[in-house]
Amino acid sequence: MEDAIMYTENVRKQFGDVVALDGLDLVVPSHTVYGLLGPNGAGKSTTVRILATLTRPSSGRAVVAGFDVARNPADVRKVIGLAGQDASLDEELTGRENLRIFGRLSRLGSRGARRRADELLEGFGLAHAGDRLVGTYSRGMRRRIHLIASLLRAPAVLLLDEPTTGLDAHSRVEVWESVRPLVADGTTVLLTTQCLEEVDRLASAVGVIDRGQLIAEGSPAQLKAQIGSHIDVVVESTDQLPSAMARLERLTGRCPEADGSRIVVSAVDRMPTLPLIVSELDAAGAVIRNVGIREPGLDDVFLTLTGKNIEPAETPEAVW
Repeated sequence: MEDAIMYTENVRKQFGDVVALDGLDLVVPSHTVYGLLGPNGAGKSTTVRILATLTRPSSGRAVVAGFDVARNPADVRKVIGLAGQDASLDEELTGRENLRIFGRLSRLGSRGARRRADELLEGFGLAHAGDRLVGTYSRGMRRRIHLIASLLRAPAVLLLDEPTTGLDAHSRVEVWESVRPLVADGTTVLLTTQCLEEVDRLASAVGVIDRGQLIAEGSPAQLKAQIGSHIDVVVESTDQLPSAMARLERLTGRCPEADGSRIVVSAVDRMPTLPLIVSELDAAGAVIRNVGIREPGLDDVFLTLTGKNIEPAETPEAVW
């Protein structure tokens, strides 16, 4: 755990009869963006709430920056920032005024709150918007101001719980661009999300959680490599399927699947070149209508690991 700034050990959390976390073991290295993926109700938000000291684990242990979340919650709160789906800002105040209020609530003092708010607005390229009323902001702008508010105390750890849910593509990119510089400045980011593109763009490490347990972990590239690429072939006639499938199985070491005249086979360890595939199928007497190699995406990883397609976030998961 030497290079870990956050970890959980066999953490379990129950809400009545509902088991939200079922022995979660999670290790988040320092100076990274760690993406936590999972279906609705998998336990992502519960994990964040435990790490943020907003709820206590039923059993097990969680540690942030050397502090046990159950034994030393006040110390944990001093080293974290938290931003979620809801940007709780006063619409009748300017962005700068909102940030100064958050700064005073964070015990920075009036002078410190003013200085830090001005510094962050300038650093995030939002000084021009700081003196506009929040009521005039777009949803993306509100979310960015909310993100800045979580950084007022220069936290060692930033917890982002589905921060771009409900935003359009442009607004999501704005939030991503705000997150990128943080790791370079020494902040560790734990990002829960159901946006696969978000993880691909931001995270250097990814954990997949399902039914309250971590079921896979690695970089986006490593997780994709575990799934392997797919060879997709369409032959002229279903009569040609047996010989074509036999050739593809010999090439890949994997058992192909057929759907009508289409054949699909994964290739994890042995990926033949496209010319070799065409040559082998031709030798098998198959007339090829279409052939291609498809690289896996995180959606393939997610479906393979959980048996579910990724879905938009739903409000009920915030409960657990």
